[in-house]
Amino acid sequence: MLSLFRVVSYGVELPDDYLAAVQHAVSEAGGDIVELENFQNDRFKATILTVGYDGDTAAGLSALRAAVKPVITETLGTAVMPAELAGPHRKMLIMDVDSTLIKQEVIELLAEHAGTHVEVAAVTEAAMRGELDFAQSLHARVETLRDLPVDVTERVRETVQLSDGAAELVEAFLDAGHVVGVVSGGFSQILDPLAAELKLHYWRANLLGTAEGALTGLVDGAVVDRAAKEASLREWAEAENIDLAQTIAIGDGANDLDMLAAAGLGVAFNAKPAVRDAADAAINIPYLDVARLFAGV
Repeated sequence: MLSLFRVVSYGVELPDDYLAAVQHAVSEAGGDIVELENFQNDRFKATILTVGYDGDTAAGLSALRAAVKPVITETLGTAVMPAELAGPHRKMLIMDVDSTLIKQEVIELLAEHAGTHVEVAAVTEAAMRGELDFAQSLHARVETLRDLPVDVTERVRETVQLSDGAAELVEAFLDAGHVVGVVSGGFSQILDPLAAELKLHYWRANLLGTAEGALTGLVDGAVVDRAAKEASLREWAEAENIDLAQTIAIGDGANDLDMLAAAGLGVAFNAKPAVRDAADAAINIPYLDVARLFAGV
């Protein structure tokens, strides 16, 4: 049987020798290049190959991904996905927030106001590498925020910056009639207004406890951890009647791993090594809207 795949190469620049190496690797793996398309905006360049493979989808993905992996560099990427992902079906994009949708880690911005930034940043880094239990690490970090005035969340919210290309990515999916959601180990006080501004369909985050005008140092309710992120993907896809094969998940840390694995395409964005290794594709340049090309949006 013939299976079709989409092979997307991308970088701030795309040298001819890199593209030639990708095409050679695809051909050596048994792929037949049937179409080539170039893309360019003011941030990055891309070349999209449509590739035929004599075999089923699973065999083709395995062979083509293994073939291009040695060619990929720290700044030049190539992702392989079934061509059907770029078809007319309704899709869902689900993203992590801190260091993915936005440039910063909100817990660290809050910790700056508490004078605990150094210790909180160290714990965050270890948790994102998967060295600490996320829920336990979150409770420990939030406890350092106890007695900060509630309005600190408003001040932090004003400093949050979207990742480059994030607004363009969200707008493109929404304009095409697709579903966009975000799920965060961060905090609703920061995420709620941002999600509303971006007109997202779904969002979920932790809620900082408050009492008498101050933060309590506690998280109200269950922690949004890696299991909750995967559950959100499945819940929202089911609610929208979207097959998991038509979902794209993007994240950077260990708590995103289950969500990335469950999605039709799991994308690591400037991620920790363990996350890059586990993901189906990796974006190692600071432009989130590269992911548009994976889904043909």
